[in-house]
Amino acid sequence: MAPVVAALLVALLMPSGVLAVHDTGAFELDGNATSSTSDDWDKVCHEVTGTDCSTSSNTSGAKAVAWAAEPNPNSTIFTGGGSKDPIDIDQWAWKDGAGGLPDKDNLMHAFAARYTRPPSATCPAGTASTCELLFFGSDRFDNSGDAQQGFWFFQNPISLGSQKVGGAEGFNGVHRNGDILVISDFSNGGSTSTITVYTWDSACTAAGKPFPYCGDSNLHLQATSNAANCATVGANDAFCGIVNPTNGTTAPWPFTDKSGNSTYLQGELYEGGINLSLLGLGNECFSSVSAETRSSTSTTAVLKDFVLAGFGSCSSKITTTAKDGNGGTIPPGGLSIGTGSVSVKDAATITVDGASTWTGSVSFFLCGPASTACTTGGTQIGTGQTVNQSTTQPILSDTATVTSVGTYCWRAEFTSGTTGVPNASDAGSGNPNPECFAVNPVTPTLTTQASGPIQLGGTISDNATLTGTANKPGTPVINPTTAGGPAGGSITFTVYGPNNCTTVAGTRSVDVTGDGTYGSGAFQPQAVGVYTFVASYSGDSPNTNGTGPTACPDTTGTETVLVSDTTGVTTAQNWLPNDSATITSGGGSALGGNLTLTLYDNGTCNGTAIYTQSFTISGGSTATVTTTNNAVKVSTSTTVSWKAVYTSTVPNVGGSTSNCETTTLSINN
Repeated sequence: MAPVVAALLVALLMPSGVLAVHDTGAFELDGNATSSTSDDWDKVCHEVTGTDCSTSSNTSGAKAVAWAAEPNPNSTIFTGGGSKDPIDIDQWAWKDGAGGLPDKDNLMHAFAARYTRPPSATCPAGTASTCELLFFGSDRFDNSGDAQQGFWFFQNPISLGSQKVGGAEGFNGVHRNGDILVISDFSNGGSTSTITVYTWDSACTAAGKPFPYCGDSNLHLQATSNAANCATVGANDAFCGIVNPTNGTTAPWPFTDKSGNSTYLQGELYEGGINLSLLGLGNECFSSVSAETRSSTSTTAVLKDFVLAGFGSCSSKITTTAKDGNGGTIPPGGLSIGTGSVSVKDAATITVDGASTWTGSVSFFLCGPASTACTTGGTQIGTGQTVNQSTTQPILSDTATVTSVGTYCWRAEFTSGTTGVPNASDAGSGNPNPECFAVNPVTPTLTTQASGPIQLGGTISDNATLTGTANKPGTPVINPTTAGGPAGGSITFTVYGPNNCTTVAGTRSVDVTGDGTYGSGAFQPQAVGVYTFVASYSGDSPNTNGTGPTACPDTTGTETVLVSDTTGVTTAQNWLPNDSATITSGGGSALGGNLTLTLYDNGTCNGTAIYTQSFTISGGSTATVTTTNNAVKVSTSTTVSWKAVYTSTVPNVGGSTSNCETTTLSINN
């Protein structure tokens, strides 16, 4: 590797006056594993294993911890020529129980911890928004000689595999760009420490190719220093390491070295740390860590022993809360459909753990109107909104317009744009409170007014005024392109009476088109009395409820109609025309025959007769008769006439006819 490049990188990444990674106050890099004022490996051990580890305390807010034991010196060692750092993990090989390694290269335990702190004078972050700190360490079976160690921090989960690689066992998992490799060399009894930091970069094809920062194939040189001992390093270091400086250093967990000691001999414990933010690596998320021993600090060194452990991971979570169209809280009972539509929004809060900077997008979906969850599908509301760690939260969706009564559920999906940060959704069984809300129908108001009182023979009617209906659902129901029409249904008018609420005098239904005043039409009562109108509205599901019938007996005074009749006295004069006639024989002869008197409705004694009466005449020379009309009446002013005709039946005595007798009558009632 080129010293000029390394020096340049260190100068760029370690600003003057910045406190060292071992002085942040988050973790003790002091050459022992026992905590005093800050966290140390005893607390990491307790947090991972739950056993004593010489303490009953966990770490103070470590974001990720790892602690793994490998007490058998002959277990899980590298084998094969492909097990080198520039080669991808799926080509590495391992074996178990074979032995053959120098005791100084046999690892007993490996451990790591990560912290996130606000940027400060003691925990500088450069241009990053958080100070990301990474600490790591191991202990070994023997301290006889210098030891070169490496620590890989993998973004992908890495585990031991069973597939064959070169006659041995392989590993599960592969590298991802951004994986971090820390190589450390302690010599001269631990007084000299050289640390180099690489990241996996598939763009690098060889040392210096195609970029000057390429330390080897797939390895991007980030920084290096040959004065990285935490005990002596200056105040401007971004990384350092240290070994235990004396014999008898306490091991907080069960430990026995080659010499049978339960405490560390000088140099058997190693620990180091990196300020990831100062190296521009604070955005990395890790899933696994591997401590390895090496034949040298060269990138192509043969790898010897390793201890592999899980080490946290990046996680993301999205939680959401349904809101009304103004971003306000939806009442527990839900929202009203109003006049036929209601506006709603969703509010999402995204939490990303393991990465100080991240990007992505959030999309909102709404299911309904008959939903109990929204695990898939639904109507997308708006387009995906770009988000990152600086986005103001909660994040409001675009407004959705809902046009039908029912139950609706939101779903928010976070699509990560950062490697290692997973996508997230608030759908599924992991969400104990599906984000649902109700939209409720309206109940309109029906007011009525019956017609006024009438005389029997007239008609009565009722008017009903309907207000507060909601339009029908649009098409589609959510964010419709076609609006729903006015509410339908019908108003039924029933008239009861007279004088009771059981006898139906008439009924009629009228179709409805939204709010308005609707008439019953005319009803004609057949008897006098009080009639009561009752009106009810059927509603138009799902948006508009019906209304119950108005009361009978009427409680408003607006639904009764009085039907009455009248009497009157009238007078009229009637005249019964009658007449009398006298017949006399001129010589005194006895009379015999018929005398007929005829009444005419005019003054001319001709035309149609309206009354006729005949008399039989016999004996004597004079006879007088009088009519007895009691059927034909004259009730108006008019002129009538009588005519008498005598027909003789006596021989030699002749008949006779009277003159036309008229009467003119004037009647004033």
